[in-house]
Amino acid sequence: MIAVVVAHPDDETIGCGGLLGRLPTATVMVVTDGAPRDLIDARRNHFASAAEYAAARRAELRAACRLAGCTRIVGLGLPDQRVAHQLAPLARRLRKVLDRLTPQGAVRSRGHMDGDDIDLDRLIRARLDLRQGREPDPRVFVRNRPGERDVAVLLLLDLSRSVSATPAGAQASILSMERESAALLAWAAAKLGDPLAVAGFASDTRHRVLFRPVKGFEEPWTAAPKARLAGLEAGLSTRMGAAMRHAGTLLERRRERRRLLLVLSDGEPADVDEPDPSHLKWDAHAAATELRAKGIVPFCIALDPAADAYAGDIFGANGHAVVDRPARLPERLTTLFLTLTR
Repeated sequence: MIAVVVAHPDDETIGCGGLLGRLPTATVMVVTDGAPRDLIDARRNHFASAAEYAAARRAELRAACRLAGCTRIVGLGLPDQRVAHQLAPLARRLRKVLDRLTPQGAVRSRGHMDGDDIDLDRLIRARLDLRQGREPDPRVFVRNRPGERDVAVLLLLDLSRSVSATPAGAQASILSMERESAALLAWAAAKLGDPLAVAGFASDTRHRVLFRPVKGFEEPWTAAPKARLAGLEAGLSTRMGAAMRHAGTLLERRRERRRLLLVLSDGEPADVDEPDPSHLKWDAHAAATELRAKGIVPFCIALDPAADAYAGDIFGANGHAVVDRPARLPERLTTLFLTLTR
C-alpha cells in the first residue's frame, strides 16, 4: 500500500505529480481543505467564502488525480492554517495512514528463482535473451518479506529570542507552534517505532552555545519529555552550525541505516559576537557538509518567507522547505517527516 500524505490540495501535484502517474494504486491523503479562514487566498481567487474556495480546491484535486490515474483520495478536511488547534483529530486520522507504514508491510525483493510474483522487467529481459539466442537469467520472481523501517531522527528546535514572537495573522507564538509540531512528530515516530530525539538550541557568543535535550532516542514519549518540551523558553541568538555539529555527534552513535537531522528555525544564523552574519551562514554550511560526509542527512524547515535567500546556501537546493505560514507548521513537519523517512 502506498500513501501520499500532503498538507494541502495541489501539494500532491507540486511534490510528486510526475510520480503519481506511475502509482495508480496509491492513496492520496490531504490533511487540510486548502482554504484559510482569513479569506485572503479566497478573495484573491475570486471566491466569496472559505467554503466555496474549499470546494474548488477539492474539484482541482480530483481533476489532477484523475489525470494521473489515481482514484483513491482521502480528504481529512481540517481547516487550513488551523491544524495546530486540532492536533488530536489530526493524530487520530493520521493513525490510519501510519498503520499502513508500520513494519507489518511487505518489502519486495527481486531476483529469485521462485517467489510471490513475477518481475515483469526481468521476464521481458529473459524473453529478449531467448529470442537473440542468449541464455536467459531464470531469476524472474519477486518475494515479499516483512519490511523494517531503519531510520533515526533528531529534531533540533531554534530557541532564539525571535521565536517568542507571534506572526501576523497567527493565534500563537512560533515557539508554541514548535512545541505542538514536536509533540505531533514524537507521537508519529512512536507509532512507527522510529527512534526520535528532540532538542533545542540557542547561543550567546561562541563561548556559550546552549543545547537543551527534550527527548532521547530510546526514551518513550511520556510525561517527562512532554514536560521538558512544555518548559522550553525562547532567548538569545542562533549559532546554528555549532548546534548541528553537536546533534551530529548524537546521530553518529546510532546504527540505523538512515540518520536524519531536522532543523526547525525561523531565521538566518546570527550571534551577538559576529558582526557579519554570512560567517555563521557558511559555518552552518560547513556543518551540513560534514554531516553528509558521515552519512547523516541534514534538512531544514524554515519558518521565514525569505529563507530561500540563505537556506539553500546552508542545506542545498533540495535540503530545505519553507513554511511561509507558521500556522501550517504541525501538518507540514509531519508530512515532511513521512516523506523523508519512507
